[in-house]
Amino acid sequence: QVQLVESGGGSVQAGGSLTLSCAASRISFGFRILAMGWYRQAPAKQRELVATITSSGSTNYANSVKDRFTISRDNAENTVYLQMTSLKPEDTAVYYCKLTVVGILEHDYWGQGTRVTVSS
Repeated sequence: QVQLVESGGGSVQAGGSLTLSCAASRISFGFRILAMGWYRQAPAKQRELVATITSSGSTNYANSVKDRFTISRDNAENTVYLQMTSLKPEDTAVYYCKLTVVGILEHDYWGQGTRVTVSS
């Protein structure tokens, strides 16, 4: 099955920067990536969209991170990155990588999550 390996989480002070990576592997022959993205979930809150990028390069950002975060991809490595700058304590959450693939039907895969802690 598809595997998503995340890295880059950690602790940073407010105003700092951090870059998350998510590498997808074991994508079966006949399937292709439609989109990859990042979601986050803070305690007592629902998981929310942070940013997504489609196979064509179109991006979408949550208003709360727009102009601070940048999502990008490396097609050769099936890897998505999230460059986070001007981090705020409110950004503290577990960040999850999501992969959407399609063969006949679309299917989503989720990473295990990586913790980001922003201190004031």
